Amino acid sequence: MNILITGGTGFLGTHLTNALIEKGHHTYILTRSPDKHTDTGNTFFISYDYPVKELPVIHAVVNLAGESLFGYWTLTKKEAIRTSRIETTRQVIHMMKQMKTKPDVFISGSAVGFYGTSEDRIFTEKTAEPGDDFLAEVVTEWEKTAKEAESLGVRTVLTRFGIMLGKEGALPLMKLPVKLFAGGKVGSGEQWISWVHVKDAAGLVQFCLFNNTISGPVNVTAPNPKRNKDFINVLAHVLRRPDWLPVPSFPVRIVLGEMSLLILNGQCVLPQKANDAHYAFSYPSLKAALAETEQ
Repeated sequence: MNILITGGTGFLGTHLTNALIEKGHHTYILTRSPDKHTDTGNTFFISYDYPVKELPVIHAVVNLAGESLFGYWTLTKKEAIRTSRIETTRQVIHMMKQMKTKPDVFISGSAVGFYGTSEDRIFTEKTAEPGDDFLAEVVTEWEKTAKEAESLGVRTVLTRFGIMLGKEGALPLMKLPVKLFAGGKVGSGEQWISWVHVKDAAGLVQFCLFNNTISGPVNVTAPNPKRNKDFINVLAHVLRRPDWLPVPSFPVRIVLGEMSLLILNGQCVLPQKANDAHYAFSYPSLKAALAETEQ
């Protein structure tokens, strides 16, 4: 298959691209800076203004691009978070509209932030009502934009990613205080962390690519979410460090501002569609997932 990917040079995108190449697929990576990359036999780096008519038939499109959520959420940062997701999705759909032969499937990245936050609710793909915070608003608009692909007759999947664990991403930041013997629960410790190992994140994207019965929202999370206090306890055990020093909510809010909701709030999200479709998680256990990142 020929697969067009945005965000293909990022944390998840790199894992996904490598996995697809290993299976003999050809990947076309949309990037703002194609000159910074070197094409290989199966991977080609192209700009967003690349002439669509010069592409081969594209069988699938995967949209993973978006400004990082990390950083103090100034008005400028929040606008970058929003526009990077919405505008890139619009650009990709515009490209699909120009394709004489439409892709079979469009997988558009999304986030569990759709659900808002809660300490007691359990969210699955059947939860239709979005949350009411900034991230939920962004994700709702993001998914609405992506659904425009359905009008082209393209099967559309909205992959709602949880916190991805691997050697990059959020985990190195989460590990640091624990490694420095300053780790402990953050805030109340009761907030949920819906996590997924990056190998399973890439695996679930592929599962959705090649399973034509799957469409709509798909939660890309492991089947065993953890509360913050339990997540840190397992992390400390894997790192062979104590977890005796809790971090109060107040200084986190002061230092991080509105972005602190990523740390102090959470949601318990279950991958119901993946379970129903019998996806076999490589890392259903948090301990095993964390241990792999230390290898």
